[in-house]
Amino acid sequence: MRSIRPLFTAGRAKGARRRTSPVLATVALASALALTATACESGDADADAQASATAASEGDGKITIPDNIKDRLKEHGIDIDEWKDGAWKDWSKDDWLREAEDYINPIIAGLWDPDRMREAEEPDQEVDDSDLDGDQGVTDPEPAPVDAKAVSPTYHDSVPEAGKVFFDSPEGQMVCSATVVQDPANPGKSNMVWTAGHCVHAGKSGGWYRNIAFVPSYNDKGLSTAELEGVSREEVAPYGVWWSDWAQTSDQWIEQGGTTGGDGASYDFSVLHVTPEEGGTGKSLEETVGSALPVDFKAPAATKIQSMTATGYPAAAPFDGQTLYQCQDKPGRLSLNASEPTMYRIGCTMTGGSSGGGWVATGSDGKPALVSNTSIGPVTAGWLAGPRLGEVAKGVYDSVSEKFAGQ
Repeated sequence: MRSIRPLFTAGRAKGARRRTSPVLATVALASALALTATACESGDADADAQASATAASEGDGKITIPDNIKDRLKEHGIDIDEWKDGAWKDWSKDDWLREAEDYINPIIAGLWDPDRMREAEEPDQEVDDSDLDGDQGVTDPEPAPVDAKAVSPTYHDSVPEAGKVFFDSPEGQMVCSATVVQDPANPGKSNMVWTAGHCVHAGKSGGWYRNIAFVPSYNDKGLSTAELEGVSREEVAPYGVWWSDWAQTSDQWIEQGGTTGGDGASYDFSVLHVTPEEGGTGKSLEETVGSALPVDFKAPAATKIQSMTATGYPAAAPFDGQTLYQCQDKPGRLSLNASEPTMYRIGCTMTGGSSGGGWVATGSDGKPALVSNTSIGPVTAGWLAGPRLGEVAKGVYDSVSEKFAGQ
């Protein structure tokens, strides 16, 4: 088998992988410049986080963080002011939080400026999923490459749910692709985003990435790299910058995910809950962009799907990460480990940076739905693979939805 790499882009390098056990990993993130408590803490912590988020969005834009929130950060050896002044760049093993309940993501206003977004690179990723109805251990012939087609700007007109996830890793600033998805607990008002697990956590080799933010309809007008130099933030992020105040991925990814070889790829997915960097109008992400995709956890097997469309912002050569692309193909099956679910695979020339981008097909109810996300591909580009979403993925999704029910 050819070597396999993950598909995200970093400032200088690539890397991040998957795991195997079915346990879910949950993480509480900071709400609007204020941090929540960890996923295992009580509802009081959530109330504190909401209060701090409200405070952050009022007045002159200065951030007000309650002392009890600061105290929780100090338990991890983190001073919020030092963190925002650059302490987050310390990736020493002792300070690189790994466990699910350790995740923190305080908002640093203005960090993701147009230059930083433009220079972010793609992070590589892998897959480790099997078909859920008898395809386990089955791999179909490698598909013929399908040339990725550029989406006509403005991207929001045809793919309003698509966008980019930016984050920092030890290798530098990185970027993945992502999709706005529906929230069953908050119909019509979702703040949930679907991406790959390797876009939020380094897997078995590390911990949670930092400064995770989502930009819907990035570079909506399709400006070239040269044209993007010197533009305003509003031109590259027309619907704002949304910071993740909660992130969750599979425990399998955290335990097994790797930068190469496909480890954990079958469970390489993640759900983010986001909040606007600046208070905004009070509208949800779904209301802001005008759409959100349903997620189908009972999608047909690969052999029963006639067509599947993958969307993303490929950033590794020959692409530059500034343009939205799509590939459409009939999926086949890819098995990296006979004991794990078989993955979907399609022909596609998209490269790193497309990781985490949504795969859409006709779902079990006959309507378009997100059924997978880009996880891995070969070093020599030509195909992509993504996990088939099942009970573990649904557990991650439902947990995030329930966490923010009624908010």
